[in-house]
Amino acid sequence: MTHAALLERAAAAPMLDQVLAWSAINSGSRNLTGLATMAGLLADAFSALPGPITLEAPAPVDAILPDGRRVDLDHGRNLHLRVRPDAPVQLLLTGHMDTVFAADHAFQTTRFLDPTRLNGPGVADMKGGIAIMLAALLAIEGDPVRDRIGYEVVLNADEEVGSLASAPLIARAAQGKIAALTYEPALADGTLAGARPGSGNFSAIVTGRSAHAGRNPEDGRNALVAAADLALRLSKAAGPRLSVNPAKIDGGGPNNVVPDHAVLRVNMRPATPDDAVRARSFLDAAVAMVAASHDVSIHVHGGFGRPPKPLDPAAERLFALVRDCGSELGLAIGWSPTGGVCDGNNIAACGVPVVDTMGGRGGAIHSDEEFLLTDSLPERARLSALVLHRLATGGRP
Repeated sequence: MTHAALLERAAAAPMLDQVLAWSAINSGSRNLTGLATMAGLLADAFSALPGPITLEAPAPVDAILPDGRRVDLDHGRNLHLRVRPDAPVQLLLTGHMDTVFAADHAFQTTRFLDPTRLNGPGVADMKGGIAIMLAALLAIEGDPVRDRIGYEVVLNADEEVGSLASAPLIARAAQGKIAALTYEPALADGTLAGARPGSGNFSAIVTGRSAHAGRNPEDGRNALVAAADLALRLSKAAGPRLSVNPAKIDGGGPNNVVPDHAVLRVNMRPATPDDAVRARSFLDAAVAMVAASHDVSIHVHGGFGRPPKPLDPAAERLFALVRDCGSELGLAIGWSPTGGVCDGNNIAACGVPVVDTMGGRGGAIHSDEEFLLTDSLPERARLSALVLHRLATGGRP
């Protein structure tokens, strides 16, 4: 091994202390106060790197209420760091500071289940990953190769709710990058996520006509029935290359009134970009048919916020580079497709190859059984540092 000093610096970073401190802060996606605190702590930590840090305002995002009204959604600010933008090798590293656990969720504290298994909110997803990212970058800054490598870091505040408010920042930061690393957790056995489907969330707002359910129901146009019909039609589109989940219908009212309003919530997950195009076409056709057959109007809000992420040749080469670096460290690195989505989807859609599970090994994320294997902190910091060094010295995806 010719990079002993680099690897030692990466492994020696105080990652566990950082994870414990950061996980003590509730930073649920809707907890703006907690997110502001978390952003400040991260800005302090990443200020050790030689580049300007800004906390970027979120882009405007709206949503549909159960009554069909459109409302603006508030999100936290996103940390952005840029280092050596004129260096010959330019990379993007991303992570998220938010978790799925709201301020009133019962899961708020960390505990060790055994000497190397830490249970707590966000320990794996992904405050452990952020600590690993920082350790690797600090290690590179202590190596002569640093002058060859420039990078942008984005730590967003809304990944767990789809990154709609941070997507423009991620897209800008991805421009001109040869590769990207995102620090979602790997599986407990170290397996990385390979190909990912896309994900789209849609709200179909159905407007009918109310009438008395007993005297003149024929004059009504039942929005609830139309929404149910649309849900059944959309469910028929599901198959091996497209997951369709009609998740909820808001609407209805007293039993003696034909309901004139309903909102259908649907998630669709296409395997490839072509499948996403077909899925949207099917949705539009189903909406038109239901609107015509029920004599209602339907407005669709939403879209595919996470484009599909198939493994193209450039991505396969980047995975191979990570695998080879792992082999040098005595780690067996493999990857497999997953049904989940993340910011890696958005980065890949910008034409940048990405490995998006460079974080710690862990599991049971999005539950109160979430755990981080703490011995993976130095392990994965060494891996990231070596990957960065390899990219800086001529390795290409």
